Amino acid sequence: MPAKNIHDKPFNEGTITKLEIFENYAKEWLPTFIMSYPNQELWIFDFFAGTGYDKAGIPGSPIRLLKQVKNQVGNIFQQKVKISICLNEYDKNKSDLLEKYCKQYISDDADLSRLENSKLLAVLYRQKDFAELFPNTLSTISKHPSLLYLDQNGMKFLADKYLMDLEKLSTTDFLYYLSSSYFVRFGNTEQFQTNLKIDIERARKNPYKYIHRSILEQLKERIPENSKLRLYPFSIKKGKNVYGIIFGAKHPRAVDKFLKTAWDKNNINGEANFDIDDEAGKAQLNLFEEKKLTKIEQFQNNLRELILADKIKTNKDAFDYVLEQGHVSEHATDLVKKLKKDGLIDYDAKSPLINYEQAYKNNRIIEYKLLKK
Repeated sequence: MPAKNIHDKPFNEGTITKLEIFENYAKEWLPTFIMSYPNQELWIFDFFAGTGYDKAGIPGSPIRLLKQVKNQVGNIFQQKVKISICLNEYDKNKSDLLEKYCKQYISDDADLSRLENSKLLAVLYRQKDFAELFPNTLSTISKHPSLLYLDQNGMKFLADKYLMDLEKLSTTDFLYYLSSSYFVRFGNTEQFQTNLKIDIERARKNPYKYIHRSILEQLKERIPENSKLRLYPFSIKKGKNVYGIIFGAKHPRAVDKFLKTAWDKNNINGEANFDIDDEAGKAQLNLFEEKKLTKIEQFQNNLRELILADKIKTNKDAFDYVLEQGHVSEHATDLVKKLKKDGLIDYDAKSPLINYEQAYKNNRIIEYKLLKK
């Protein structure tokens, strides 16, 4: 791909990390929903789409989305699912380039062209302010399984009213990128507090590297207690600043897919593109201090105590705990297998069955029986 004179400079490493997470989640989301909703329409909204490429020709989120749609062409035709993509860019010059490059990408690709000609792919281009466009799309989002990208610089679109709108949606997953560092610099200003009331002094009590995690904790408190919406963070370090992704979904399968995406990106903490909790230091032995547990070790230790206290009784209980704690099934599976090997528990299956397919899709529930010694 030849370089395109679109931005003043190429995407930096942090931006590429964000785009890779966006794309990798779309890679998981598309086949799941295509196979689950035959003869229906799926929507993807990229509300801050940019131009499609950076100065060096590195693809942005719109092109990455189209690439993942192409990878599902066989399933789309088989299931007769229509993929509708809404690409919005408020800046007119960028919007014009976005439409030009996406249309060229589709016309150059035989599979995407075939989908479009068969009316199984529709790309809509918009040049609207998010505050105007988002309310007008809510009826569409509420009627169809949808994936939302909210990739904005700043924070004014992370207002309480938008978060509450997203909370009401049932089959909608969203990835929200925000500049967490702005909260430290401008969190007490009137503009910030008008849009989103965050206790910035509370957030500042923790080390700066935890700013995204701290903001998310306060956002979770906005969610109604009986809501099924779950929010998860992924912090991204760019130079001295910390930014982040907020993922939100109600369905356990969607949460499972995102957590796998995040842990694939960083198999040490699954929460950042850097060693946010100094896991490397925990692995080093110190003769004068007790060894500190890594994030995975601490999770497994907690799970072990809950199982042996008969508080987690089944594979479904264990899987729900995995999602609640922001981990992946493998971390729990390894621990439960060890408990059986050590003669502490038993279960009637070849494996612990701690995954979505068994615990939810197949509704195969097995009991972890405590063995008396």
